[in-house]
Amino acid sequence: MIEILGFVGALLIGVSLGLIGGGGSILAVPILAYIFGVNEQYATAYSLFIVGVSALVGGIKQNKKGLVDWKTAVVFGIPTIIAVTSVRKFLIPALPDVLFQINDFEFTRRMAMFGLFAVLMIPSGITMIKGRKEVSLSENKKKFNYPLILTEGLLVGTLTGFVGAGGGFLIIPSLVILAKIEMKVAVATSLIIIAGNSILGFSLGDAMTLDINWTFLMSFTALSLVGIFVGTYLNNYIDGKKLKKGFGYFIFMMSAFIFYMEFFVKQ
Repeated sequence: MIEILGFVGALLIGVSLGLIGGGGSILAVPILAYIFGVNEQYATAYSLFIVGVSALVGGIKQNKKGLVDWKTAVVFGIPTIIAVTSVRKFLIPALPDVLFQINDFEFTRRMAMFGLFAVLMIPSGITMIKGRKEVSLSENKKKFNYPLILTEGLLVGTLTGFVGAGGGFLIIPSLVILAKIEMKVAVATSLIIIAGNSILGFSLGDAMTLDINWTFLMSFTALSLVGIFVGTYLNNYIDGKKLKKGFGYFIFMMSAFIFYMEFFVKQ
């Protein structure tokens, strides 16, 4: 029954992505960790693959509409891919199970990874509730600020690699501010960036160092993809925008749940 619940969750991840255009992938880590009992390294690795494939499907759809800025995707994407791959292949395997200890309290690698993940869920939830504000851009498009884009790309890639989430809430404002592109183009371009850093980070990092359960991972991912098409179909009858605020509050609840599970129940 627990496994069935987990696979239903995989389907709902896709439904959420198809219906409201985001948020669903952030549930992958909690489902993998608390329903399937996958440890922190595998949960974040599997999440990267699931997030990447889901983002790729969305990115292809947006590219058909001509909304993807490929130059920006490459410029911003290269440093994020380097950072994600480095974190997954070298940093996380090198971290000890217990990072430090104060008296009887042990701060573990799992606490660090899932704790940071819970923190990063908060701005994602705020974005869902408040919505993204359009930023007025000057008519004369400025040149890329390469040093800032490189720095931001490395930061986003590091966080993405550490927590196993796509980081769209960080990427989109960065593209608008640093690359001076419109919001709808930034959203579409971010999907390509997320697909690239997540899939390549997993393939060049985790797939090289971990014993991946491909049957489980592909089954979970396939259900998520089915969910995307179900959600897209439902979007013809349900206004997904009206559901975003409620989903944002749900993300807050999930963040609090993760903190409770990691810092209270696990002790």
